[in-house]
Amino acid sequence: MPKSLHSYCFIILLILVSACGFNNQGITEIPIQQTDTISAYIWTPPTFTPLTDPQVIYGRDLIANTSHYLGPKGILGARTNGMNCQNCHLDAGTKYFGNNYSAVASTYPKFRARSGSIESVEKRVNDCIERSLNGIALDSSSKEMQAIVSYIKWIGKDVPKGVSPKGVSLMELAYLDRPADPIQGKVHYEKNCISCHQSNGSGVPNETGIGYKYPPLWGEHSYNCGAGLFRLSRFAGYIRANMPQGLTSSDHPLLTEEQCWDIAAYVNSQPRPVKDLTGDWPDVAKKPFDHPFGPYADQFDEQQHKFGPFKPIKKAAADRKKKEEGKKKSS
Repeated sequence: MPKSLHSYCFIILLILVSACGFNNQGITEIPIQQTDTISAYIWTPPTFTPLTDPQVIYGRDLIANTSHYLGPKGILGARTNGMNCQNCHLDAGTKYFGNNYSAVASTYPKFRARSGSIESVEKRVNDCIERSLNGIALDSSSKEMQAIVSYIKWIGKDVPKGVSPKGVSLMELAYLDRPADPIQGKVHYEKNCISCHQSNGSGVPNETGIGYKYPPLWGEHSYNCGAGLFRLSRFAGYIRANMPQGLTSSDHPLLTEEQCWDIAAYVNSQPRPVKDLTGDWPDVAKKPFDHPFGPYADQFDEQQHKFGPFKPIKKAAADRKKKEEGKKKSS
């Protein structure tokens, strides 16, 4: 074969390989989709500069030091339980698989099945305040809400519209073939967690005494039963990628997945504030598999929806969806 023709064929081959989605290591790449799904988009948080909007800087401070402003001893009035937003959204919402804010600007406003409505960023922030911080919602036009929203949008300002980057939320764990076990969870908790969160789950106050260095995991100053982390899959994934803090990363988890499920079961079995959730999930068929409060669109009880095993619940939901799709096609 002439050298020029050989080179031409090689170029064509490279184009075909690229079009099929393979890199030079033979690993299939996930194409970026302009939709609210996890994509291959690589996100890194922006950095502050001398020109960064002061409102953005104030927003970050509110996220990192919420209790200073809005806690029981807050300078703006007592509106929350004393935890900081970054107790759940680590590193002020910038940590990989640490509940970061990278996809907020790219995906909101959006429909959320929990409320059954289109939600704004402000509504989503107030959900966290009322649930994870067991507090009182902020006025959407307030200086503090506008600063928080500005910071959250700034975090994801470079993310393409509709894209949720990898690592945006919490790590997804494999489902156990058994219920998560609070008794075993207590054993693992006492071995790995009490140095920061204490044997009674009360956490460790910070040096100012206004907020927490390590937040309470149950009790009157912790998140209430409407918080996202009260779902076992969310909390177990959070533990796996981030705890014990300082010893764990998403690439090098310290605890096994089984241990994380059991610790989550133990922590979420402890007493905490109660929230009225009667307005949640107007379409019960859209409830998450591990939402621990009925009614449900299946035959499984609250105990199994809270602790598992979850595989039968997921299978029943998939079968129901398939049946519904079949009816639509035949009609």
